[in-house]
Amino acid sequence: MRSFPGRFARQRAGVAAALFVALLVGICIVGPLIGLAEADRMSNDVLIAPSGGHPLGTDDLGRDVLVDLLLGVQVSLFVGFAAAVVASVLGTVIGAASGHYGGLADLAVMRLAEIFQVIPSFILAAVLVALSGPGLMRVVAVIALLAWPQVARVMRGEVLRIKNLEYVDAVRCLGFRESYILFAEVIPNAIAPVLAVGTMIVGQAILLEASLAFFGLSSVDIVSWGRMLNSGQRFLFNAWWLSFFPGVAIFSTVLAFNLLGDAIGATLDPKGSR
Repeated sequence: MRSFPGRFARQRAGVAAALFVALLVGICIVGPLIGLAEADRMSNDVLIAPSGGHPLGTDDLGRDVLVDLLLGVQVSLFVGFAAAVVASVLGTVIGAASGHYGGLADLAVMRLAEIFQVIPSFILAAVLVALSGPGLMRVVAVIALLAWPQVARVMRGEVLRIKNLEYVDAVRCLGFRESYILFAEVIPNAIAPVLAVGTMIVGQAILLEASLAFFGLSSVDIVSWGRMLNSGQRFLFNAWWLSFFPGVAIFSTVLAFNLLGDAIGATLDPKGSR
């Protein structure tokens, strides 16, 4: 990990993605300080094309699209990071225990993970959100529930590779419990691929939340990129900016997190970093 910054700096696409993500995080931090939410007001400037006064135009209610777009950053990053953290923790514990102890529990966990991965994520998420009701925290919980199998499968594979290595056998010969060996010796040395997968889950969560919001299945009390797309589809031919800019924001953010995840994975790969 000490050499991580130097090796990561050689990943040009990853560095560019990290700078873009840092910019988004900065917007989330500065937004509340400058009263961004208070600036999201309706006006008589309805459906104004991008101009000097409104760089990204206005919507059908006279609200500035740029302000809404910046407010959407906060929602997207919250959903992405929250879902990724929950899914990573859940998948790490389940996958590590499954791979370390094996047996029928391992078989059951892997079959359950395959079921989650076979069913299209959006369809299952839409059904679960529709049954539980709209709400940002419910959306986060549903996305995390759908994403943990990715982490679990990666962690299980790493644990199966590590648990019988010489240093683990040495700790086992000293008489330590298997639970201690798992959490103190195996998981810390198997966590690197999870970081890469978790970063990619952030992008997947942002895209899934935007899809749910587009169909009206996310929270109705917040400004999100998906809801902006939903509102803009009615004016697609006479107010193109209402759909274009949120679409670009979603595409750029998801691409940035995917590139960042690839770069982290390549940097932490001991074979690829030599």
